[in-house]
Amino acid sequence: MSLRVALLFIVVISISGCQPEKKQIIFPETDLSKAALIPKPVKVVPTGSAFGLAKNTIIYTSPNDKGFEKAGHFLSEKLKAKTGLDIAVNNTNGEKIAERFIYINQSESEDLQQPESYQLYVKKDSIFLNAKTAAGAFRGIQTLRQLIPEQSNDTLTTYPLWPIPTGKILDDPKFEYRGAMLDVARHFFTVDEVKRFMDLLAYYKYNTLHLHLSDDQGWRIEIKSWPKLTQVGGATEVGGGAGGFYTQEDYKELVDYAKDRHITIIPEIDMPGHTNAASLSYPFLNGNGKPLKSYTGTQVGFSTFDAQKDEVYTFLDDVIREISSISPSPYFHIGGDESHATKKGDYILFVEKVEKIVQKHGKQMVGWNEIAQAKIGASTIIQLWNEPHNAIKAASTGSKIILSPSEKTYLDMKYDSLSKFGLTWAGFIPVDVAYQWNPETYVEGLPKESILGIEAPLWSETISNSEEMEYLAFPRAIGYAELAWSASENLNWEEYKERLVKQVPFLKRMNVNYYPAEQIDWEE
Repeated sequence: MSLRVALLFIVVISISGCQPEKKQIIFPETDLSKAALIPKPVKVVPTGSAFGLAKNTIIYTSPNDKGFEKAGHFLSEKLKAKTGLDIAVNNTNGEKIAERFIYINQSESEDLQQPESYQLYVKKDSIFLNAKTAAGAFRGIQTLRQLIPEQSNDTLTTYPLWPIPTGKILDDPKFEYRGAMLDVARHFFTVDEVKRFMDLLAYYKYNTLHLHLSDDQGWRIEIKSWPKLTQVGGATEVGGGAGGFYTQEDYKELVDYAKDRHITIIPEIDMPGHTNAASLSYPFLNGNGKPLKSYTGTQVGFSTFDAQKDEVYTFLDDVIREISSISPSPYFHIGGDESHATKKGDYILFVEKVEKIVQKHGKQMVGWNEIAQAKIGASTIIQLWNEPHNAIKAASTGSKIILSPSEKTYLDMKYDSLSKFGLTWAGFIPVDVAYQWNPETYVEGLPKESILGIEAPLWSETISNSEEMEYLAFPRAIGYAELAWSASENLNWEEYKERLVKQVPFLKRMNVNYYPAEQIDWEE
């Protein structure tokens, strides 16, 4: 036992020793292994009883890491939202009578093999959540949240009590990168809408949100040295709406919100194609030789930066510098897809020069699979959406690969012919198709060790608000969370369906506008 855990025990024991003897509660038999947890944990061992979450429960956290204390307060807030209980955190002065405890501990156990690994031990009078890092503790908290029943059992005591099944859960993620992408360029989404999306992602253990911040239809982030990018480029969106943009303070607010949920925001400035909004703002950037005008349609491939102009790289140096200075993410995404108006030689020159700029500002470059045509370094990451051969090529020289195959992971594809929103160019992606594939073996010839993780992109040509966003994202995003976290050999569609339908109370409580896919028995 580590010194800090021992100290925590001393505090807890001294407090509990001062409390009156609590009445033994006899719980109905439980089975932790049947809990509808998503993502599915690595190992679950039930012990048949229950922990009674009630008004006299207290949360304690490891004293030497403020991240654990923040995780404890996060749990307390979520418990109050679900149950109405005010659960104290680190109540060391004994002002509240304690009957049961939740311990969120920093542990050096060798069984915690990854930064996000956690162990959850649920006993009749205590819950231990062990993790090496605050991120691991936060992931475990999401599991604990899912174990709390929707309704209290008022027949066991004279006060409301929520029985949590006892047992142990040992868990860690399959991939270190588990992401979703939101396109805020085609249609702009407000700070509050992005925060809401992150709250839903965090519940299912996502750790990355990729923001597509620029495209032909709009530029969405303030660049102080180039103000027309938002004054001009930020004023349009698909369909002719008013557009919008994030100030740098807005972006920092999103980053801080994400950090509290152990989510990394990756900024993307798409280039050298998908650049009409930028070139409209500063015409010297334009490389296609055609007159510039604002664009509110959905076609792609007509725009390009001028790869031969030094001034273009001076501009990009400023853009990447300013965004990198407010973005703690180790990654900077340069897009690089569908640059059909760029000559191949210019495209390769451009990617190689921009990689050096990104690295100059202390970031790893990420780009869509087309960038593997250039001579890129091993630290650059490839995001595969449609060209497996380029991903395999990049992996052979050391690059890691993010899997986002359009026919499996694109959240903007319609579920079926009845879908109100979405596109069909990659085919329909019903809930079962989204779930029934193995990322580790999907790309023939791609070594498993080269896969950084998976990401589900949500392009916004057909959606413009949270309600429409959620229609396309849920429930498919829940399945992608499981594919990214859970061991492939433990996954089964028929069994997953049963767990998915039990997510409905959470989705309804959060007012999520999920699509009631016909493959799921939602009335169960």
